[in-house]
Formats: sequence, C-alpha cells, structure tokens
Amino acid sequence: MIRRLTATLGLGLGLSAFPLLAAAHEFYIDALAWQVPSNSFLMANIRVGEKFEGPAYSYFPPRIRRFDILMNDQTYQIRGRAGDRPALRVPTPDDGLAVVVHVTNDTVLTYQDYELFESFLIHKDWAPLLEEHKARGLSETGVRERYSRYGKALIAVGDGAGADREAGLETEIVALANPYTDDLSDGLPVRVLYQGAPRADAQVELFAKSPEGEVEITLLRTDAEGVALLPVTPGQVYLADAVVVRPLEPVAEDDPVWESLWASLTFKVPE
Repeated sequence: MIRRLTATLGLGLGLSAFPLLAAAHEFYIDALAWQVPSNSFLMANIRVGEKFEGPAYSYFPPRIRRFDILMNDQTYQIRGRAGDRPALRVPTPDDGLAVVVHVTNDTVLTYQDYELFESFLIHKDWAPLLEEHKARGLSETGVRERYSRYGKALIAVGDGAGADREAGLETEIVALANPYTDDLSDGLPVRVLYQGAPRADAQVELFAKSPEGEVEITLLRTDAEGVALLPVTPGQVYLADAVVVRPLEPVAEDDPVWESLWASLTFKVPE
C-alpha cells in the first residue's frame, strides 16, 4: 500500500534547481538527525557537493521524479511545498528503519572542455568509454550528457529496527545490514544494483565524515555478487556513491550522447 505524507512548514525558500556544474558532484540526502525519537519528525536536506560540502536545495517539484519513505513494508509518498527547506520535513510514520528515497528528473549538460569529461569518466571508473567515444565518431567539442540521481538514506526512528530493501530504482545501493542495530565490527555490506541486477566489479566511492568534520575517501569494488564491504567506524556519517555511464543514440544534433546514473546511500553509525 502506498500512503502519502504531507510536509509541515519548512524553513523558507532555497535554491530552486540543481546547477549544471553539480553534475560532477555527489548528490546525497543529508539528515538533520540520523536517529530520532518516536512521534517526532524526519528532516533531511538534499545536497550536491564534494566531500560532504554542498548547498542544501529546497523542495522543487519539477526536479523530483520520486520522493518516498520505505518503512515496515509500507511506502509513504512525500508531498512537500515548493520552496520548503529542508526538502524533507514530515512526521515519523512509524518506529523502525526509515529508508528515504529521492530520485531526480533528467538534466542535460554540455561539457565545453573535453578534459572535464575525460576527468569525470576516469574518476568514476569509466575510462574505457573514452575510446568508445572516439569509435562512435563523436565530437570532443560540446559533449552533451544526460544525468539523473538515485539517492537513499537510512534514518532510525525509535529503536531503528528493520532493514533496507530494493526500491526498484534504475540503479541503487542496498544496505545488507542495519547500521543502527547490527554488529558492524567487520564492516557494512552493501549491494550495488543496475536495472535490478547486481553490478559485479563496480567502483564504490565511500566518504566518511568524522564528528570533527574531517572527510576520508576510500575506493572499493564489488564482488561477483555486486557486494562491497564498507569499513565503518562508530560516530561517523557515511556516503557511498556508485555511477553508471551508458551510451545514448542521439536523434537530433543537440541530443545528449551519454547518460550517467548516480546511486548514493547515506547513513550514520552510532557511537
């Protein structure tokens, strides 16, 4: 059953759309509190940036394809007010593990500098596509790319019991353990999916933010089952990021020739 949650009054107007230059930066859901008491509020900002630094964007319906909370076998659709910031501010629907899902609509950008496009593909472990770009006879001037974001966040309500689950996204990261209730001494396993299937040998970029605000980045790879083990430490906030890049066949001259799909998962490991 799908239910709707209506946002309460937010904190005022924010920026109305994600800038094109943000395409090369991480998109993530940033909770104001990662553990909240029963009968309270779930509040989170939508951010785009690097190393956990980026502006918070307001609730802007034209940019949103999907905005849900998955909890205890229920799906709650988020219906906010245009301009609300934080973008998520709703009453807690229940106790347990809240899986916040936010999917953006498509955006198209143009790389005027081909070196930026090269840098992006290399950084996100898609360097072989540079040869494919040449083989397709594509121009190195004004490369057009379409992108969309598939963010998830895990927030504990009350006891925080429960589990993450597949949300049916084009690409996503699924936690295979609960960071608020399970033993993570050996790490937190996650599975990276693309079109519902595990992504083997995929790069996962893990950002760890300490209570002092210091950020450490680790590059990991999934195994044959699409699983990566994230090394985690109590008291830190984490962002896991995995990107798919796929070719597009343009119809018109100005159509994009590549598409990137960004999956992210954010959570905190309690003290």
